[in-house]
Amino acid sequence: MLFKDIPGLENIKSTLRRSVQNSHLAHAQLFDSPAGGGGLALALAFSTYINCENRNELDSCGVCASCAKMSKLIHPDFHFIFPIATSKKIDGKTSEAFLPLWRSFLLDSPYRVLPEWLDHISAENKQGNISVEEARGILRKLSVKAYEGEYKILLIWKPDIMNAASSNAILKILEEPPEKTLFLLVSDQSDKLLTTIISRTQRITVPAFSDDDVRSYLKRHDVTETAANQIAYLCDGNLSEALILVQETEDDRSAWFAAWMRSCYKFDISHLVKLADGYDVMNKEKQKGMLEYSLKLFRDMLVWSHGAGELLRVPQEELTFVQNFSKTVNFESLEKMIQEVNVAYYHIERNVRAKMVFLDLSLTIAQFFQRG
Repeated sequence: MLFKDIPGLENIKSTLRRSVQNSHLAHAQLFDSPAGGGGLALALAFSTYINCENRNELDSCGVCASCAKMSKLIHPDFHFIFPIATSKKIDGKTSEAFLPLWRSFLLDSPYRVLPEWLDHISAENKQGNISVEEARGILRKLSVKAYEGEYKILLIWKPDIMNAASSNAILKILEEPPEKTLFLLVSDQSDKLLTTIISRTQRITVPAFSDDDVRSYLKRHDVTETAANQIAYLCDGNLSEALILVQETEDDRSAWFAAWMRSCYKFDISHLVKLADGYDVMNKEKQKGMLEYSLKLFRDMLVWSHGAGELLRVPQEELTFVQNFSKTVNFESLEKMIQEVNVAYYHIERNVRAKMVFLDLSLTIAQFFQRG
């Protein structure tokens, strides 16, 4: 992972590069990032830059022996600790046993969240954990001198899920770190960390990706401009969510929503039944995704109806529809529509027949329109 591979976040990249160039490296750094944000990717790019043999002012060279090994996550001076759980795929009690799966997981995308990792290792409904034994074993991993690079680096992903015993074991190591050793902690829930751990680290607050960052990243991965605009609107800077939404780009949610609302406005029962049949055959995540999209647009309509259009993030394709739609419903009706969609979402989550839920929602929403 190189800095240039990460969209946006230029201020953070500059700060990290400068710390290496000036040899002002804090021994423990906390990348405090939102879910699906750039924390893990930045930590990987930073680690690559630190031990690169031919780095320049802006990035690692990407071709030296150190960079080549980091690109495959097999550098002998770079270590991981991450949550694990009982798995059908791996029989092991430490991160080391899961390393092959972990590497494939990260190399696919560094913008990941814990549920994706647990799904990747077939942990079913088990929760991830960093055990106290693993935390105590850190010194064994770092007790020898660096093999090739200047620094040994330990990246701890999701330290926020450690229990008190594990956290205290980590804390002791942070207080008395081995020489030429760096600890990079990456968390998307730093509020769950012990305050004593936070106090021992240099905190790097990583902002969420902007809509432009998301669009840029998706376009580089051959996503169409229309789909990239819609996904950036839906994911709120979460690239993990954005990459999931890419798999659903065959569904034009904007066109689907517009057709649904027009049928509700016209009280076109036959078309609403047809839409309900189509909704019924979607998988549950797609059904929930359609309702989430509807909620976002309804809320944007509320903002527009209050005369605060400058606050909207809605893509241009949807903006005209929001403006026109807002003229057909009053503020009270929009609030009721939002309530009804939330109720429908609740029922979909609890496996009520989707066709019944959607048709009932449609007929209810149809009553809220002001027809001239």
